[in-house]
Amino acid sequence: MYKKILLPTDGSTFASEEVERATKLLSDDGEVIILSVASKLTATTFQSKKEIEKVNRAMYEEAEGYVNSMAELFDEDMPVTKKVIVGFPAEVICEFAEEEDIDLIIISASGKSGFHKLIIGSVAEKVLKTTQKDVLLVHGN
Repeated sequence: MYKKILLPTDGSTFASEEVERATKLLSDDGEVIILSVASKLTATTFQSKKEIEKVNRAMYEEAEGYVNSMAELFDEDMPVTKKVIVGFPAEVICEFAEEEDIDLIIISASGKSGFHKLIIGSVAEKVLKTTQKDVLLVHGN
């Protein structure tokens, strides 16, 4: 059983499977932390600061929506903390897991294959390669 479980989410369709696994693996005195990483754009010469702020606010609110949607899948008595951080997903997930002394990261795989997987890689793959924490990878179809 794990005392602190991190569930990073990007709004993917595998949230219910991640929640089910977290519920089964969480110790009686444990805590689940749901994390979504919001991207942040910086202004260029073709965009106004106001336009960029509007887009960044929308991306942050979208990330909050992902966290809130996943939190609703847990029973009311389950200790769930919701968190949104701005940054690069894999980097933020790994740093957060280390800072918060997370015991297990449960993350879904995108299911990508072939050339794109080799060149781009997924957030889950980057987390697997970077973190020293236990990771449970949820595969979808």
